[in-house]
Order: sequence, then structure tokens, then C-alpha cells
Amino acid sequence: MLFSNFPFLRFKCNFRHMNLDLIVTILIVGGLLLLSFLHLSNVTSVNRQANLLFGIFTCQWSTFWLDELLFPEYINTTSALFIILRFFQFLVPISFILSVKFYTNPDTKLTWRNGWIAVAPMVFLVFLLFTPSVKNEFLELCSIIFFLGHSIFYIVWAHLKILKHQRIIRSFHSYTEKIDLRWIKYITYTFMGSAIIVTAYNFLTKAESLNIYINLFFVGVVYLVAFYSLRQKEIFPQGMELSGIVSDSTLNEQEVGGSRVKVIEDADLDQLKERLLQLMENERPYLNSELNLVRLAEQMDLSSHQLSYLINTAFGENFFNFINRYRVCKAKELLKNPDYNRFNVLVIAYEAGFNSKTAFNTTFKKMTNYTPTEYRRNNIQS
Repeated sequence: MLFSNFPFLRFKCNFRHMNLDLIVTILIVGGLLLLSFLHLSNVTSVNRQANLLFGIFTCQWSTFWLDELLFPEYINTTSALFIILRFFQFLVPISFILSVKFYTNPDTKLTWRNGWIAVAPMVFLVFLLFTPSVKNEFLELCSIIFFLGHSIFYIVWAHLKILKHQRIIRSFHSYTEKIDLRWIKYITYTFMGSAIIVTAYNFLTKAESLNIYINLFFVGVVYLVAFYSLRQKEIFPQGMELSGIVSDSTLNEQEVGGSRVKVIEDADLDQLKERLLQLMENERPYLNSELNLVRLAEQMDLSSHQLSYLINTAFGENFFNFINRYRVCKAKELLKNPDYNRFNVLVIAYEAGFNSKTAFNTTFKKMTNYTPTEYRRNNIQS
């Protein structure tokens, strides 16, 4: 069909391995529809609005393979069925970006200002309605470019949203694994890569021979997306004041007309800083691997917004670095302790408050320029 060689779409062919291709197509459709049902029913009971939109996205995405199973190879491009199907498919990147927006900020509100999103679909619908029944290669090329450009725009936007999210979560979490949405970033890589490969291949040779390999690739993609999306934890703790913390550059203060709006008065800042230091030294909350901004704020009798402002202003760092700096210091202490020489690095990681070996190794090396193993070895040799 017309748009079968681009991201969000499936790849048709008539070739001798049709049985295998049919099986692969069924696996893709079945996987996407099952994943859609699970997200629409919100079986994980977290990220409700985001899961609902992601379920709509996966349902729409499945239609690029579903129509191969349900409809004949060639369908009248002026028929109502074709127009509805293609318009439905054109909306796929929009449902994708909306799900990303709600994953990265559950307080997202859709208003009339978001209406510009509907402009491209309306233009495409007009094109579908008034396309002549006679084949016109120029119009086909224009529609392909428009469809591809529309998809790429939202893919890039989603990718940038995830990168921003990965920076923001460091302001209220001491760990980022399972909440950094990297699996969505991999989806954007997949779509961009497949768009480049298939587009280049179509200009160089026949697309038919690529069909089975692309479909096999997407089988893996679909089931990996299912695995990671269904394991997605609640990203934002209950009680989190997102409106006060999340901003473009500084996540714990607002700027109005170039002047800083203070969340805590300067006279109270030093006193609260001292209280926080005493809490960290005496009660060592950083040893709790699930520690987040809300929990620490409760111990300080502050709001999460106030604590975020305090850490950023008084210590010049975000919550993630503030907590993990204490954990790294604790880990260094344990690595130098002869009584812990018989324990492996994973034990040290858990004792210091980290929740995984990967997070421990990454954070420790970033802050010390050594891996935990190298640090222990150097300490023993000295």
C-alpha cells in the first residue's frame, strides 16, 4: 500500500515465504493488540492516563499489519474504508507523543492551545478525500513525504521529551532505574532507524525482499516494548509538587521577569541547611534505597518544593547527586574496611543504599573516577 515503507507502518509483499511472513504478521498484530488491551485496562495500576494513551497508540500501530490480514492486497484508494484506515494510521504519532507527555508529566493539561496538533491530520484528511482515483505518482510522492515528515517530527519531539525527563527525575529521586523511560527512547531510535533503512532501500532496490526481515525485527521490538512498558513503575511519588519543581532549566525555583522567586527566605536557609546536614549524619536516610524527595521532605517537615529549593540553593546540586554523594562516601568507607574484604561489590552497594550493582558502579565511577573494584584494589595496594 501507499505508506507501507515508513515508521509506524508495516511492510507488504508478495513473495515465496508468505507463510512465514503471515505468521510473523500475526505475531506482531497479536502482540500489539494484547499490549493495547493491557494498557487500556491499566493492569499495573500506575501512570493511568499515560497507559491509556499508550494503549491507544499500540492499537493504532497494529493496524499497519492488521490490514494485511483483513483486507485484499489492493484496495480502492477512494473507498471509505481506505480513507478511514489511513486517517486512523496518520494519528499514530500523535497518540504516541501524548502518551509520552503524560508519562513525563502526569499533571499535563490539554487545552485549546494544543489544537495546532489537529492541523496536519485535517490537511491529510482533505488530501485523502480529494485524491483522484487515477494513479498520480506526484501526489503519491507528496503524501509519502508529508506522512514521513509528520511522523519524524513527533518522533524527535518524543525523544527530546524523554531526554528532558531523564534530567528532571534527578531532582526528586535518588535512583533512576525503571523510571527514566529509556524504553520509550529506544522506540524512537527504532522508528528513526527503520525509516532511514527502508527509505534508502526503496530508492536502491525492491522493497519486497526487505519485508520479512523488517517484520522479524519488529516482532522483537513489539515484545521488548511489552516487557519494559508493563514493568514501568510509578514515576512521580504521591505528594510530589510537580508544578513547583519541574521547569525548563531550574527545577526548584521560578523566575518571573528575570527575578528569582524565593521559596525559602535567606534568613531561614542556613538554619534549614544545618538541620538537613544533621539529619543526614545522624539518621542516615540515604541508606534507604527507595528514598525520594517526598520521604526526605517529610522527615524535614518541609514540602517537597521547599526541600528541592534548599538542596539546590544551599548545596548547589540536585537531589540525586546530593543523596548519592553520601552513598558513595559510605561505600568508600566500607571498601576500605578490612572487615568487608570478604564481601563482593554487590553487598557493598546494598549496604551503602544503592538498589543495584549497575547504579552503584555508574554513580561511584562518575564521582570518584574509579570503579568500586578499582578503588578497593588501589586501597589494598596502598
